[in-house]
Amino acid sequence: MEPAKFDALKETLWKFMQEDIYPNEKTFEHQNEAIERAGNDWDHSAILKELKKKAKSLGLWNLFLPVDSAKLAGYEGAGLNNLQYSEVCEILGTSSHAEFASECCNCASPDTGNMEVLARFGTAEQKEKWLKPLLEGEIRSCFAMTEPAVASSDASNIGISIAREGDHYVINGTKWWITGAGNINCKIMILMGKTDPKASAFKQQSQILVPMDTPGITLVRAMQTYGHTDPPKGHFEIDFNDVRVPVSNVLLGEGRGFEIAQARLGPGRIHHCMRMLGQAERSLSLMCKRVQERTAFGRKLAQFDTILQEIARSRAEIEQGRMLLRTAADNMDRLGNADPYTRQLLSLVKALIPSMVAQVADRSIQAHGAMGFSQDTMLASAYMGARWLRMADGPDEVHWRTAGRIELQRQKDSPLTKHTGHFPVDRTQVFRRNPPAKL
Repeated sequence: MEPAKFDALKETLWKFMQEDIYPNEKTFEHQNEAIERAGNDWDHSAILKELKKKAKSLGLWNLFLPVDSAKLAGYEGAGLNNLQYSEVCEILGTSSHAEFASECCNCASPDTGNMEVLARFGTAEQKEKWLKPLLEGEIRSCFAMTEPAVASSDASNIGISIAREGDHYVINGTKWWITGAGNINCKIMILMGKTDPKASAFKQQSQILVPMDTPGITLVRAMQTYGHTDPPKGHFEIDFNDVRVPVSNVLLGEGRGFEIAQARLGPGRIHHCMRMLGQAERSLSLMCKRVQERTAFGRKLAQFDTILQEIARSRAEIEQGRMLLRTAADNMDRLGNADPYTRQLLSLVKALIPSMVAQVADRSIQAHGAMGFSQDTMLASAYMGARWLRMADGPDEVHWRTAGRIELQRQKDSPLTKHTGHFPVDRTQVFRRNPPAKL
């Protein structure tokens, strides 16, 4: 998007945030709590439905969809690239709940990743049936990968059975932490499972479209994150008992689940981190406001050197994270997700930013005293979300490992590796030598 138009879009978004999102955050929270108390038919809250319509009318819709994916989808997106969306998504991420504004603009997980998968890998029929209503905000979706029986951070462990029987696949097994599955508007699931246990390690898994009303699907329970079930979206344990879907529901072909997963998880991870930067900015803003209002031991908290250092560290860490993230987003636009340096940057972003945001939120909590732990600020939610994100879409350790392995490969071609090294040691020149021992 050309700069003047992009600036106008951001101005419209800021106005939407100030007039519609921030004033309705507690309404959104209370309506979601009421939905959970009312039973198991979790629907969108009234305020979300209202604000989705307004966001769409303002042109704040499907902002996440980059121009290349929009072209593949056959859909007119907002016209942003990934670098531009990083700015927009950070603004969206200043809301509480962190995805409240994103949901209003059809830019929330896991739908964004699923829509990009369908745009890039879906057939014309799959796009018409599932992608189109997702882009219009008529339905929601979920992505089923994690399993309770195995360490799912190693995706080669994913073992839910997808057995072919004639013109159908039959799915048996259990998934859990399936985000979004609890909402009655969730109509389609992308499931990763094992179609050929005898194939090579990275060709055993496939991804398949599973309509949520398919017989044999049981939503067992909503998983709690620090005691919260996150209604009406939720993160669910799901049993699959002889769930039958047509062979035509497979994405891209059998054995290509890893290929799709890598394409999907890159944008998904960076989108989460874009939002997290917004959470960090809001946490720091609250901290600065609080310490200028409160007096302890005869002076404002803002006059204590330790507080000033914490504020400065938070600013430095946010700027460092933002620079890393925007470099990664720019590389996605210029070089694509498969480029090794881009992949390394995406791993570094995902490993670094959630921990940084948790630290910034923790400092702000500490500066607030007892209030920081309460429902009177968004800080507890920000801290919890950042801590949870250190595990979602892969734990920190996996991302550090990936970044480290890529670094070793990149160093092989470095001129520093080829033309520098350890200095030679001249051992003929000694500092002092004792005379030989007398026999």
